[in-house]
Amino acid sequence: MTTTLRALVAAGLVIATFGLAIGKLPPPPPMDDAAKAAAEEKKAKDAAAAELAKQQQARAEDRVAARYIAEQKAKGVTVTPQMGPTATAASPPSNRPSPKTEKQGAHSPPATLR
Repeated sequence: MTTTLRALVAAGLVIATFGLAIGKLPPPPPMDDAAKAAAEEKKAKDAAAAELAKQQQARAEDRVAARYIAEQKAKGVTVTPQMGPTATAASPPSNRPSPKTEKQGAHSPPATLR
């Protein structure tokens, strides 16, 4: 029982000390022009690195998919890959009827005989 109480008191002291230390830290100084320029440069560099990583990931996925399709083809299995929205620029769905349904008159009300 006393060990538990000692552990709780020690934990409370650690938390209180940490709270006081954080509360007394001064706010960071405002950034000058050089620091702002360095931050913008780092941001641009990180964005370029992220884009490169994205391209490398896409190439790796394409290689794996091509290998899988080739292996399945060798076994005699036809594989049709399901392409996601990143494969081609997906066009937004149109509310217009397709030319086929337009010719069939599928959207028009049925004609009545008189």
